Amino acid sequence: MKRFPPGSIGILQGSRVMFSDFADGGVMWTGEGDRESRHIVTFKEAFRLPPSVHVSISMWDTDHGTNARADLTAEQISATGFHLVFKTWADTRVARIRADWIAIGQVQDEDDWEID
Repeated sequence: MKRFPPGSIGILQGSRVMFSDFADGGVMWTGEGDRESRHIVTFKEAFRLPPSVHVSISMWDTDHGTNARADLTAEQISATGFHLVFKTWADTRVARIRADWIAIGQVQDEDDWEID
């Protein structure tokens, strides 16, 4: 469990359309097998340490003729950002995905002292 001193918790959130492949015949819509879409998210303000990041699918548009297979993760989490990664596989056809995220972590407090 992460514990934070009083007054030093920061929360950032965002949303990202990962792709919209139905419009231009992209690989998520037309392809088969392992497929991945990766985006780098940069925090507007850095955390003191890598935060806890929660990701979720907030919109998805899939072909009803195949199984819906999805894996959404946050990878390479650092104090300044992370990689937002969507994966699918087999014959799943995904037209588009929007992912939301929340980062919660320790931030610099105005009472903290920095000694060089």
